[in-house]
Amino acid sequence: MVYTYSASGLRLPCAPSVYRSSQSSFNGSSRSSSFSLLLKKTQFSRKIFAQNSSYDSDSSPSTVASKKVRVPGDQGDGSSSLTDQLESPSTISDDPQVIHDVDSKEMRDNKKINAEEQESVPSTLASNDEEAHAEELSAPLNRKVRNPNSEAKPRSIPPPGAGQRIYEIDPTLSGFRQHLDYRYAQYKRMREEIDKYEGGLEVFSRGYEKFGFTSSETGITYREWAPGAKSAALIGDFNNWNPNADVMNRDEFGVWEIFLPNNVDGSPAIPHGSRVKIRMETPSGIKDSIPAWIKFSVQAPGEIPYDGIYYDPPEEEKYVFKHPQPKRPKSLRIYESHVGMSSTEPTINTYANFRDDVLPRIKRLGYNAVQIMAIQEHSYYASFGYHVTNFFAPSSRFGTPDDLKSLIDKAHELGILVLMDIVHSHASNNTLDGLNMFDGTDAHYFHSGSRGHHWLWDSRLFNYGSWEVLRFLLSNARWWLEEYKFDGYRFDGVTSMMYTHHGLQVAFTGNYHEYFGYETDVDAVVYLMLVNDMIHGLYPEAVTVGEDVSGMPTFCIPVQDGGVGFDYRLHMAIADKWIEILKKRDEDWKMGDIVHTLTNRRWSEKCVAYAESHDQALVGDKTIAFWLMDKDMYEFMALDRPSTPLIDRGIALHKMIRLITMGLGGEGYLNFMGNEFGHPEWIDFPRGDRHLPDGSVIPGNNYSYDKCRRRFDLGDADYLRYRGMQEFDQAMQHLEEKYGFMTSEHQYISRKDEGDRVIVFERDNLVFVFNFHWHKSYFDYRVGCLKPGKYKIVLDSDDSLFGGFNRLNHNAEYFSSEGWYDDRPRSLLVYAPSRTAVVYALSEDEPEVVDKSKPVEILETVEAAVEPVKESEPDEESEPLDN
Repeated sequence: MVYTYSASGLRLPCAPSVYRSSQSSFNGSSRSSSFSLLLKKTQFSRKIFAQNSSYDSDSSPSTVASKKVRVPGDQGDGSSSLTDQLESPSTISDDPQVIHDVDSKEMRDNKKINAEEQESVPSTLASNDEEAHAEELSAPLNRKVRNPNSEAKPRSIPPPGAGQRIYEIDPTLSGFRQHLDYRYAQYKRMREEIDKYEGGLEVFSRGYEKFGFTSSETGITYREWAPGAKSAALIGDFNNWNPNADVMNRDEFGVWEIFLPNNVDGSPAIPHGSRVKIRMETPSGIKDSIPAWIKFSVQAPGEIPYDGIYYDPPEEEKYVFKHPQPKRPKSLRIYESHVGMSSTEPTINTYANFRDDVLPRIKRLGYNAVQIMAIQEHSYYASFGYHVTNFFAPSSRFGTPDDLKSLIDKAHELGILVLMDIVHSHASNNTLDGLNMFDGTDAHYFHSGSRGHHWLWDSRLFNYGSWEVLRFLLSNARWWLEEYKFDGYRFDGVTSMMYTHHGLQVAFTGNYHEYFGYETDVDAVVYLMLVNDMIHGLYPEAVTVGEDVSGMPTFCIPVQDGGVGFDYRLHMAIADKWIEILKKRDEDWKMGDIVHTLTNRRWSEKCVAYAESHDQALVGDKTIAFWLMDKDMYEFMALDRPSTPLIDRGIALHKMIRLITMGLGGEGYLNFMGNEFGHPEWIDFPRGDRHLPDGSVIPGNNYSYDKCRRRFDLGDADYLRYRGMQEFDQAMQHLEEKYGFMTSEHQYISRKDEGDRVIVFERDNLVFVFNFHWHKSYFDYRVGCLKPGKYKIVLDSDDSLFGGFNRLNHNAEYFSSEGWYDDRPRSLLVYAPSRTAVVYALSEDEPEVVDKSKPVEILETVEAAVEPVKESEPDEESEPLDN
């Protein structure tokens, strides 16, 4: 089946991808016919036309020589363990035949230093004149500035700090000072070498201005690092796929280059929308590859491989950002999303539809950030975007790069941050479309041998000690922030990066020896420090979230203090704990166990909590709603038919689980789209039968999209019980917006009663009361509080608006009384119905009352009551979380 997505001016064909193994025959052949994506300036269509090349294939290719920098130990054959540095002339002559002869200079060996090699680091130093010369040459290529108004202001990254504050934050780390100081020394060494040989981290992270395709007033330069290749040629629609037309030149360190001057009429040699590839003679045979730094790639109808697209639209067709990026919110509430499966219909959704339909929903629900998965191009749709093939290209399944920019700009208009789910932990083993065996060698971007293969994910693992890999990944992280205005990242699979065992078959107990030893991949940790340093230095408002299940100490401490530098760690243990608890009877739930899991996080290191993410929504797992209600969700969610005890229990606990997770779990909160209303279907990507090597077959679903969508209509339907759960999630987000309780300085747990099944805690001026008992309700139940005064209900999970039984009077007032109770100086008497969560606030802080006589569609009255969160001074009487 072929899906065609109409965008402003371009029709992008897309066929369902077929999963491929990492093996490839590398048989390359020129195309029998040429195709170009010609960009017609019409509103609704861009078509694929056959055409002859506008480039004279008989003309000799023109080149601009690159400056060569010799690395001690490199023989020029790609065998060096650390890759080479390319410096480019700061200007390009108007005459494309002029070759710039640039002197080479020595640079110190950049080989990665293992723990046992730390005493034998070579240190060849350049003279002051040479350093000045290197700084001059590291300026970006001369290129045409299309929009002077959009030129970035000069930025700088602060120099490394002392890296010693971690010992003040956690004195027990002193016992592992040797490892931590070595780690920080490696980071500082890399910063020093990048400063010396690249002109600084700011320049180094702009590799996309040197590699791949770069345009100037006189033509297009294409550079590629492929030290294993024996020959290389640029082929594509523009030269009728003739491998002899545009042969590339190689420097002694494996960087291939070609310069294509403009046509005689001044038009670019490669038209916008043309398909391009690089043909290489490699140790594994002839191979056609998509350029590693390609900015866009598409899959033609009926074909399996992708094609790289030269994407450089005319200035008048480029999307221009209109809205400023929002400031980083104090409390982060993330709506985790996947563009392709965000439609209510069984199809692949588009960036444009997500912009118009889903973003307003996210705003209405009260989330202030959207985390978008599967942005980086991936040939296998069912990988959920985690097997990346083209790191600099947004997925063409959903539209064009300009469509994505329009989506992000709309989010910014709504005041929503846009976080990208970025994958730097591994890469697809696809040899046709991706980086695997790019130049015909196993150790190009990745470790060679078994170390370079993730046996569980069936993917390739980067060599973070390689100079050019660092350039590639750091530039990739900057590219999406700079070009697309993303507001930050959720880094995927960080645990796999930080340990040589990748966290597989390892149970982390919290013993510090598990984090700081020989099983730690110091190169990977140093890369994470560098990328966080770069992001926060150049984009102070950007947010970085790391997916780490291990609980690595110092993970969310700034790099200059000796930490890894993330803003938040995903509190992944919470979702696992809820699944563990849901397998038990209600009588076996332990209040202390719930509280311990929610609060078991490192002091001063922020966490994003979630009850469930996309992981729990996939086939093979079960969402919380499914665990609670199972097949009853298909028959008893209509309000015009009686409920069942299973449905009543499920809806009640679904709300309580989400609120207590947000209330105690961290300084941020995440929800996967659809889970807010208990989406009744799991996610099953379109797929065919999979034949395993042992002869067994994993059945597919005949490439069906039926389960690869989100039924938002169910959450919106006022005749279904899903609506109540969605309304509660919305009210919960707006309550947090009003009070900012996730980041309040005051937080205290006063009760974990195993007999009553009651949990009571304070955050900010709110008192949370959870009664998990399956049938007992408590009248005049005394709960401790800190501040004196009158309290009123501001959120009640039992409200009929949220599908509850309406057992509480919202007009009631609760006055504090003096006297110590549960280690609190005052207390309240409240009514605590069974399976209900109630939030009380001092009356002077209460939101406006919701008028239930009005439609409950958007909870407009709650939204109108939302005010900016005001930072309060730490309360002298507040106590830390009781762990």
